[in-house]
Amino acid sequence: MVNLNQLRAFYFVAKYDSYTIAAQKLFITQPAVTAQIKLFENFYDITLFNRKGRSLFLSHIGKLLFEKAEKIFALENDIEKMLTQIKEMDRGLLTIGCTKAYAKHIMPSIVSVFHRAYPNIRIILEEGSSMAMINSLREFKNEIIVVAQMEVKDPRIQFVPFSQEEIVVIMAVGHPLSRKNEITFHDIENEPIILKGTGSGTRKRVVQLYSSNKAAPNVFMESNNTEFIINLVERGEGISFLVKPSVEQKVNEKKIVMHRLKDIRLSLDVSLGFSKNNPPSPAASAFYEVIKRSFIEESSQNKIGSIMAKILAGQRFKE
Repeated sequence: MVNLNQLRAFYFVAKYDSYTIAAQKLFITQPAVTAQIKLFENFYDITLFNRKGRSLFLSHIGKLLFEKAEKIFALENDIEKMLTQIKEMDRGLLTIGCTKAYAKHIMPSIVSVFHRAYPNIRIILEEGSSMAMINSLREFKNEIIVVAQMEVKDPRIQFVPFSQEEIVVIMAVGHPLSRKNEITFHDIENEPIILKGTGSGTRKRVVQLYSSNKAAPNVFMESNNTEFIINLVERGEGISFLVKPSVEQKVNEKKIVMHRLKDIRLSLDVSLGFSKNNPPSPAASAFYEVIKRSFIEESSQNKIGSIMAKILAGQRFKE
């Protein structure tokens, strides 16, 4: 294996045509530079320099080696520059896993806040169920995840709640229950349900709701595609439970109807998840700090509320 210290000594002497300047650039003594090059020549049984008086000339082998060494140390400079930029947040990559609903309704505003603070950090966003994203964290595919907090007993993962989103019941405009001012669990107990798929935090809360009322949901279909669920509900194929931000536009357009259950509050804690055992990258640390400053510390009396409410409040303030 090539000794890089010896190669570096050769490269600097060849670049500056001087042992003295090379020693100054490398912060070592001139005899040390001479010794490094001598060891290199002896090991490979080659001659790198020819002398004529006080002048140095590269040998044929020296010229070939200098071309290769120049590429190596140019690449080394690029690597050092890249690492410095990453450290100083002038460059970087952040991989985030997020549920599909949050990717559409929550992440754009979060990413906008982060991008304004760190415009040179590139983000790769992966979407999936909460459990799929938790598994992506375990498998080091994503560095940070934004999910509905699950009861995951894994000492390697830490969750930090930063928002709480309400789960509402949705139904078609012409559904008999849509005209009621308020509905109870008994009203929807036997209704066909389009349920979020396995691994969804919303699904878990809905199953708990039915179980606590000693009932079983009448599941018509399962899907983790929020838009697909909303479309089926709009067609009158059944009711569903979804987080409020994901349905508000359709409700405002009068395509579907949204209800809360009387005397029952359904909600999900939206949390940042990250690995406890692996030090976060500078980009990941910065992302956490943006979330902390923008959406956690600004909550009144440290209470966690809806991130969408905070975002909308901020927009109204700017207007």
